[in-house]
Amino acid sequence: MATSNRPTLSRRNFITSAVAVGAATSLAAPALAQNFDPITGQPLQAVGPTGATPDAGMVQYDANQDLRRNVSSFHMQDWQPYFSNLTNGAVLVDLNSRALHFWGEDGQTYKLFPTSVPVSPELTRTGRTEIIKKVEGPTWAPTPSMKKSNPEWPDFVPAGDPLNPMGTHALWLSWQYYRIHGTHDTRKIGRKSSNGCIGMYNEHIKQMYALTKVGTQVMII
Repeated sequence: MATSNRPTLSRRNFITSAVAVGAATSLAAPALAQNFDPITGQPLQAVGPTGATPDAGMVQYDANQDLRRNVSSFHMQDWQPYFSNLTNGAVLVDLNSRALHFWGEDGQTYKLFPTSVPVSPELTRTGRTEIIKKVEGPTWAPTPSMKKSNPEWPDFVPAGDPLNPMGTHALWLSWQYYRIHGTHDTRKIGRKSSNGCIGMYNEHIKQMYALTKVGTQVMII
């Protein structure tokens, strides 16, 4: 069989660069973050042998952040200070506590999940937006600016690939390139580890995918 001429070196460099950033902190990451949902205590899928994956870019970690300390700061919120109504449901992402709150249109459904958040203020966007698209099995491609800075990165990563930073489900926001999505690297949750997106455990984004609809209100504070 003829060998492929696809640029496998680029893919290898992409993997290596992501792993290198995560390797230094992987041993320090609490086992709680890797193996168990800190809210439910249920086991989560393990991080694969490839290590860290990029979240719309290179994975980075806030090494001084202890996920357990972050989880202890979770508390229930009331939707009324942030939304005038619950039409289509409402999502509040609190960047300080690194938590996502969801209220259903019925006024009874409430969910609280841990998230990852952007690594720096420059990559962070706040304000009001909404869900404009829902995708199960999302693919991923670097943005033009990412590709310019990292030309060795692949142009496209298919759905289901363990290197796909979008996880199993994704919710497109009205802001270009911004998503709420899953991750195969559970070490990122509870930390500053994304280049703009809001990351969730795959188990949790699957729930959000089922609960939300196109038009669900989103506010990031």
